[in-house]
Amino acid sequence: MNKMKRSGRIPGLAAGLALLALLLGGLLIAGAGPAYRLELFSLGEAFTTLRFGVYAAIGAAGIGLIALLIALFCRRTAPALLGGLAILGAIALLSVPWQHWQRAQAVPPIHDITTDTQDPPAFEALAQAREEAPNAVDYPGEATARQQRQAYPDVEPLVVQASMEAVLGAAQAEIEDAGWQLAAVTDDKLEATATTAWFGFQDDVVIRLTQTDSGIRVDMRSASRLGRSDVGTNAARIKAFLEKLEERLA
Repeated sequence: MNKMKRSGRIPGLAAGLALLALLLGGLLIAGAGPAYRLELFSLGEAFTTLRFGVYAAIGAAGIGLIALLIALFCRRTAPALLGGLAILGAIALLSVPWQHWQRAQAVPPIHDITTDTQDPPAFEALAQAREEAPNAVDYPGEATARQQRQAYPDVEPLVVQASMEAVLGAAQAEIEDAGWQLAAVTDDKLEATATTAWFGFQDDVVIRLTQTDSGIRVDMRSASRLGRSDVGTNAARIKAFLEKLEERLA
């Protein structure tokens, strides 16, 4: 009888352990970015925390599966449901780092993207901030340009039929709507810094306006201050910004 009682407790204990592992994994994964942003962890420590969170989530899925199988064998409904919940929660939790890893494998290891690889817009107001960061101020050169053209052939300048003042004002409004920190505005150039949501990485943006026979040409450059690869973030930022700018001017 005692043996039966103890065996009956096993599914519940396994399900509880799976949920605890899931909670731990969630806290580690969700907290890695904010801990880095608050300067509680170095970047290396934050990534280590993230990795341990992934391990905990995988453990939760494994223990949840064991709990589910034992509960089904013992005909225990509640532990079976909790085990299944732990598995589903772990899958949801792991989907974010998994998608990030997949994007990292699909794009080249570059972090400086521009619509004009021959004459990239130059950072001036943000030059000092970039000099103090690991990544260079100057555009990396032809090797990066070649990789960009292969990976992001649709990153191109925008040409609009509007006055220079109208385009400048619309670009500034889009920067403010995006929540970027505006660093400088001149007659034909804007510079700003965008901060990513999770880890708070800072990416610098420069927008250059040029009067041409076809209209105002808008060139844009977005470059990360830290990291070898931006996982496609800067290219996506440029494309989204230019699309919104065109809509605003239309």
